[in-house]
Amino acid sequence: MPQQFSPTPRELDDIELIVSGALPGPLNAPGSALTLALPASVAESAAADGAVEIVDPEGLPLARVTWPAGEVTGLSSPAYGPFRRLHLTPEQTRKAYAGRTVVPVTDALTTAEIAEIAALGPVLLLALVGHGTPSLSPVALLRASLLAAEDLPDAVVVAVPLASHDDPEADHALGVAVVEAYAGGDPIHALASSTSTESADYTEAIAAVVASDQPAPEVQGLVIFFTGLSGSGKSTLARALMDRILEQGARTVTSLDGDVVRRNLSAGLTFSKEDRETNIRRIGWVAAEISRHGGLAVCSPIAPFDSTRQDVRGYVDDAGGALFLVHVATPLEECERRDRKGLYAKARAGEIPEFTGISSPYEEPADADVRVDTTGRSIEDALDDVIEGLRSAGYLDLA
Repeated sequence: MPQQFSPTPRELDDIELIVSGALPGPLNAPGSALTLALPASVAESAAADGAVEIVDPEGLPLARVTWPAGEVTGLSSPAYGPFRRLHLTPEQTRKAYAGRTVVPVTDALTTAEIAEIAALGPVLLLALVGHGTPSLSPVALLRASLLAAEDLPDAVVVAVPLASHDDPEADHALGVAVVEAYAGGDPIHALASSTSTESADYTEAIAAVVASDQPAPEVQGLVIFFTGLSGSGKSTLARALMDRILEQGARTVTSLDGDVVRRNLSAGLTFSKEDRETNIRRIGWVAAEISRHGGLAVCSPIAPFDSTRQDVRGYVDDAGGALFLVHVATPLEECERRDRKGLYAKARAGEIPEFTGISSPYEEPADADVRVDTTGRSIEDALDDVIEGLRSAGYLDLA
């Protein structure tokens, strides 16, 4: 039996569209944006078996992909997810809704757009809800589209997981192919470019969906992520920030400190590079889930590698939260001078392998929202830099 693998949301969307017949395969064809990346160990096993079995995050087998040829064969349809009943294949759509004008939708429809669509007669609103495509979250786009359909004389909604590949030319070509597959010769009506969310005129019901999906920064789920060398002061700054937030009572806050997490969420992990990165990803995933529900999480791991920090950013983005990255950029010399736990001395003596800053690198973030050096500064003084950054971004207004 081929090894199982759960790919990224974008790859799952691509595979679903290939299985449905909306897009041609194979994956990884030269010049194609439809790709599947396998970890080295999985790719080795797939090459030996001649295939890999694609499963969803819950382990449901969805497709079999020959390897390395990339031919896709469907095994089952995705079973879960909001509005799954609206996910139809092109064949199912043409059979049920032939003769309608197809209108691709990637954002909430304004009152002007609804009026424009009403003049078209019976319509099919094709909501493109793939990873990274809609301006709203997929669920919000479908809710808004269903509300728009109620205000139209004869409209139905179908969901299509057309993902973005961060390549405008390729994404346009894929979009055209998918919409044509669903239209099947019926007319297609492209809406003019929508106005910005700030100036859009929505019906009251649709406006409520947009407001809920795109909350103002001060009420949005937020992850404040401190990164820096051991001894840089990041944990002390994180604790001081939490105290300030709790003292003012503006929001509830959850601490995901590295040492605390290791004793609970990540008990059993070693200090190997792989396990340390797993620990950080676990912190990021939990923090993202807190942000999904409008909460605020404060994290303070070393997080030395950019790729892992970008994974965390992706978790938070996917959850609809915001990530505020604080680089506590205290120089190595100062961190080593402090060395309250004696870790640098042990690392210099070779007693701690792969120690960040000594025998393992720290990749400074280029995307930090605030950079703080605590050398020769009080915690209160350094914390003011963080608080000012949060205030400027509109997330928190702390005294």
